[in-house]
Amino acid sequence: MKRRQFIIKSGVLGLGGMTACKNLPASSSVGSQDSKSLGVALVGLGSYSSGQLAPALQKTKHCHLAGIVTGSPEKIPVWKEKYGIKDTNVYNYDNMDDIANNDDIDVVYIVLPTGLHAKYAIKAANAGKHVWCEKPMAMNVDECNSIINACKKNKVKLAIGYRMWHEPNTQELISYRERKPFGEITHIRAESCYAGGRPSTWRAKKHLGGGAMYDMGVYAVNGIRYASGLDVTEVVSAKHIIDRPELFTEVDETTEFTLQLSNGLITNGMTSVGRPNNGLKVTCENGWYQLSPMQAYNGVVGDRSDGKKLDAYIDSQQARQMDDDALAILNNTPIMCPGIEGLKDIRIISGIFEAAKTGHSVVL
Repeated sequence: MKRRQFIIKSGVLGLGGMTACKNLPASSSVGSQDSKSLGVALVGLGSYSSGQLAPALQKTKHCHLAGIVTGSPEKIPVWKEKYGIKDTNVYNYDNMDDIANNDDIDVVYIVLPTGLHAKYAIKAANAGKHVWCEKPMAMNVDECNSIINACKKNKVKLAIGYRMWHEPNTQELISYRERKPFGEITHIRAESCYAGGRPSTWRAKKHLGGGAMYDMGVYAVNGIRYASGLDVTEVVSAKHIIDRPELFTEVDETTEFTLQLSNGLITNGMTSVGRPNNGLKVTCENGWYQLSPMQAYNGVVGDRSDGKKLDAYIDSQQARQMDDDALAILNNTPIMCPGIEGLKDIRIISGIFEAAKTGHSVVL
């Protein structure tokens, strides 16, 4: 059996376990590549691919950078020389379908603006490749479902790039929802922001998924969900705040929102590209715990009301994420963050936009 056929067959149950993760599987260790290393093609060679994912793929054990898909011909010789990518593993957006015939590539990682995720994730699935898709998963619920259905139809696995789920301190915080070190949770506040950000290129365009809520807000929404282990049932309220109207003509600069969980708990979140707040705090009956910052590429640290500290994880979060997802393919085990997780967040984000527009609560 060809290697590609084996890898595809191992993904037959690619959409299994499509429920909120109650107990996260242990993350893999990052190290040298082994003999069962999956070939990954990056679709989109912007700052995240060049600055984070490609370097991380030099540290992974179970996957490696095998190919690229780009609409910028000038980037091709740079990437070929730097990463030793073969001519036959270089594609553009027009001939990306030809990846179906390339046994060097097992996984296609979609690293494009959010507004393009659905189109190219579906292309990858139809080519018979496993799909890793950056967050947020897509622009709306229908697009999320179209990606999920394409992966199911082609019997390939789908993982959403929620790197924080793979980060050790975040995993520790997630474990507290079962361990209850300070009793029952009474409140959660998540703030995912950075100060002084300017909307550049696609991040200023509404149709491509620009703005704070799509770009950063997904961290806060997802953080509330993984800290509680519960679904969001209602967007109680939401509002957009524009402090620099000359820069933000199409998209939101800051968004504040209040969410109700399935047990009735009220939670709060904020996202911004103009304010410095960055943290996730869980208040309980007899104490609290938090991560601050909650979603930095490195330096995620935490503390608790009893004085315990969560020291920073110093290795690559992205390498850890991709190794975990590669192992799920190789071992035919559930993906840590499958498509349903991305779908749930987009449903909430859509509700936040509706509540901000109408001034009314939105039942999900």
